[in-house]
Amino acid sequence: MTTSRRDTYLILALALVAALLAGLGVWISGQGQPEGSGPNGAESGNGSPGRTASGARAGKSCAPTVSLEPPCGAWWGAYVPYAKNGSLKDPIHDLEKKIGRKLDLVYTYHDMSNTPADGMLLTPDEKELGKDRMLMIAWESTVWTEPHHKNWTEKQLGWRDIAAGKYDAEIIDPQARRLKAYGKRVFFSFDQETDFRTPDAGTPAEFVAAYRHIHDRFEQLGVDNLVWVWTVSGYLGHEKSMKELYPGDDYVDWVGMDQYNYFLCHDSKTWLDFDRSVRPSYVWLRENISATKPFMLSEFSTAPDPAQPDRQRSWYSDIPEQAKGMPEVKALVQWNQPIEGKDCDLTVNKGPALDGYRQAGRDDYFNQPVPSR
Repeated sequence: MTTSRRDTYLILALALVAALLAGLGVWISGQGQPEGSGPNGAESGNGSPGRTASGARAGKSCAPTVSLEPPCGAWWGAYVPYAKNGSLKDPIHDLEKKIGRKLDLVYTYHDMSNTPADGMLLTPDEKELGKDRMLMIAWESTVWTEPHHKNWTEKQLGWRDIAAGKYDAEIIDPQARRLKAYGKRVFFSFDQETDFRTPDAGTPAEFVAAYRHIHDRFEQLGVDNLVWVWTVSGYLGHEKSMKELYPGDDYVDWVGMDQYNYFLCHDSKTWLDFDRSVRPSYVWLRENISATKPFMLSEFSTAPDPAQPDRQRSWYSDIPEQAKGMPEVKALVQWNQPIEGKDCDLTVNKGPALDGYRQAGRDDYFNQPVPSR
């Protein structure tokens, strides 16, 4: 073999090795990328995600917007009641252990009592949980009779007085300063399910005035880290009042609603899957309130079917595919607390409900990069 031919073979061999190494590098860098992408980068497939909710995500295109809208899927969150020992962290960690992942979003409720347990935004547990999760605060214009609204009894402060500034110095301004000091962006809802609060709290016009007053007051005090969620029940017997209660696009970042499959819990004989539970109100709100705002299921869940327990499993496990058919739904928050009554356990703490919820939470569609601030 001549020297020139030997050199030629050596060059070809080195080129082949370089090509193989380059291919290996592409393959390695591709790990953690979605297996398939739909419109706007939405992921497809039901395999277990290659990252936790707070883990790193390849590619910058899936980073959430300033208003915390995830462009490639939806947030996976839950409302979990406080433990008997007064901890919020313990039950959150317990649920996360059961479902095998961190929640993206933790939803909590507060009154206007200004007490450490319920009236101060934010509590130490919330701040700790918020280090690698997002928080959503529902702030009610009431003072609860028992800690954590145990028996659902309360004193209503009234939208008219809030709008008039009666509670600025005592309640609103201190909370504004606390939220500003927290710094990290927070989902914030004033008087969620507001369509069920009239007429006790006031008229729709008074609600709009109170909502705008709190929004403007916070803005005046330099609170720029809130993402404003206007939340209604979505009950389609309240169409007129829901239209009247909307504060306007300039005051709202997200539209939220609370919808359930109550089934026997509300004496219904009709079992509604996730899509049938949510879609009618979702469509109505998109068509009549806002077609541009991201949409949140700020509470959702299903009651059991005692005759067919596996129905709960499929109700939850079918959510990823059904949610993709409502692409503006960008956050889903499980209501993980039973309510009073027979067949009214809305939790996913065990059995088929846990199995289905755990499976749904593993879908790549619900595993988005959670922002650090």
